[in-house]
Amino acid sequence: MAVRAAEVSLSGPPVAGIAPSGEPFSGPFSGPFSGPFSGPFSGPFSGPFSEPSGGPSGETAPVPSPRPPADAPVPAWCVPLRSRATRRSAFYGNLRRPLYPVIKSESVDPVRNPYAPGAGQRPPELAGRDRELQQFEIVLERVARGRPERSMVLTGLRGVGKTVLLNTFKSMAMQRLWGTGKIEARPDQSIRRPVAASLHMAIRELAPRHRAPERIEEFLGVLKAFAMRDPAAAKGTSHWSPGIDVPASRGRADSGDLEIDLTELFVDAAGVATDLGVGIALFIDEMQDVQAPDISALCAACHELSQSGGPLIVVGAGLPHLPSVLSASKSYSERLFRYARIDRLDRDAADLALIAPAEREDVEFTPEALDALYEAADGYPYFVQAYGKVAWDLAPRSPITADDIKVSAPEAEEELAVGFFGSRYERATPAERDYMHAMAQLGDDPVPTAEVADVLGRKPSSLSPARDSLIKKGLIYSAERGVIGFTVPHFGRFLRAQPL
Repeated sequence: MAVRAAEVSLSGPPVAGIAPSGEPFSGPFSGPFSGPFSGPFSGPFSGPFSEPSGGPSGETAPVPSPRPPADAPVPAWCVPLRSRATRRSAFYGNLRRPLYPVIKSESVDPVRNPYAPGAGQRPPELAGRDRELQQFEIVLERVARGRPERSMVLTGLRGVGKTVLLNTFKSMAMQRLWGTGKIEARPDQSIRRPVAASLHMAIRELAPRHRAPERIEEFLGVLKAFAMRDPAAAKGTSHWSPGIDVPASRGRADSGDLEIDLTELFVDAAGVATDLGVGIALFIDEMQDVQAPDISALCAACHELSQSGGPLIVVGAGLPHLPSVLSASKSYSERLFRYARIDRLDRDAADLALIAPAEREDVEFTPEALDALYEAADGYPYFVQAYGKVAWDLAPRSPITADDIKVSAPEAEEELAVGFFGSRYERATPAERDYMHAMAQLGDDPVPTAEVADVLGRKPSSLSPARDSLIKKGLIYSAERGVIGFTVPHFGRFLRAQPL
C-alpha cells in the first residue's frame, strides 16, 4: 500500500524512497522509531539487520540488507504512531503558510486577537477596577466574620463594565463557597419568580455541605410557597412550578404581599447560610428596571437583614439614576446600600487594558498609538476593547503604530455606529428621535428638559410622552429633576453625524 504524505510527520522536508514492499513512499525523517526488526534506533540505517526468511528446515537465515547511504529517507512505516500526522493535523499545520499573505503578518495575527468587545464579556485585562474589587472583598470578609454590612449598588453609563464587575463579584463569592444567584430585571416582570429561581440556585450550591437535610427541605418548602404565590397571575391559569420536589409550606412567605414575603424568604435563606458559616449573595443586573413596588419590597427586606445581621447581601447594577429610584421607594435607602459609581478608565488603566493582553501575545503598541487610542475611546472600557480589536486586526506588524490607529479607527467607528449606537437609535420613534437630536445639539452632558423644549420650539409638557418613553426604553435617564442625559457615552456625537 502506498504511503500518503498526510500520514507522515511534518517535522522535516518531504523526501521520496522505496518501502520494503517495493512501493514508493514520501515523507520527512522523524526521530527514534521501531520497525519489523529488533530494537528502536534513530537516524539513517546504521547497519545490517535480520528479516525473517523461511528455509527448508524452517529456520530463519540472516539476510543481509544493503547499507543505505547516510541521507537515505526513512519509510513511513518506521515512524512511531505518535509522530505521525493525521490528515487534519497535516491540513491545519500547512494552513498557516497560505494564510500569511492574507494576514500579512506573523506577529499580529487576527486569530490571536485578545480584545473582546461584548455585552458583559470580561475583558482580557480587568484594569482600573481595583478599588471596587477591594470594596467587595471587604464586604465578603466582614459578613464571614459576622459583622453587619450593607448591600452594594454599582451605577454608571452603558459600556463602563458594570455587568463585568457584577459577574466578577459573583465569582469572588463562589470562591468563598457562598451561595449565589443572579437575575436581570425587566420592567414588565415582577421579581418574585426570578428571585425564587436565583435563591433556589444559591441553596442548591449550599445543600451538599449542609448536615441537616430536613433544614434544606424546610426552606425549599418556604421557597416554593413564595414562588407560587403570585397575585398577578391570571385566575384559572396553571401555577408555575419552580422544580422543587417538596410540598409548599403554609403560613410563611405566602401572604401575597411581596414586601412581607420577600423579607421572610431572605431571613430564612440567611439562616441556612448561617448554619454553614457562609453567606448568600443575590446579584441584580439592570436594577433600575425593577418595578417600583418590587424595589420597595427589596429595600424593606434588605433593611430587615441589616438589622438582624443575616449573611445575605444584594448586589445591584444599573444606570446612573438608580440611587434616585431607590430613594424614591424608601427614604432610608441611601443608608442601606454602599454605592459605587463606575466611570471611564483613567489613562494608565486604559493603557494597561491594551498593553497587558498584547504583551502576552508578543505584540507592542507605540506611545503614539496609545495616545490615539485613548483619544478615540475616551477611556470607556467597551470602546477600548472595540478600537483595540480593529486596530489589531488591521495592523500589518508589531509594534502597532499611530498610522495603524488612523487606518483602523474609521472601521471601528462604523461597527459601533451599526451595533452599539444604531441598534438603539432604530428602537426610537420619529418623535423620540427628534427629542434625542435636540438633546445632542445641546452637547454630550446631561441637559435641562426646558432647553430641549426650546430647541424644538415646543412646551416642555407636550414633550413628556416622548421623554418618558425614551426613559422606559433605556435610551435616556433623568439625572435629577428636570435634567436628562444619554445612557450611552458618545451617543450625542453619533446623533450629530446622522441626517435629520
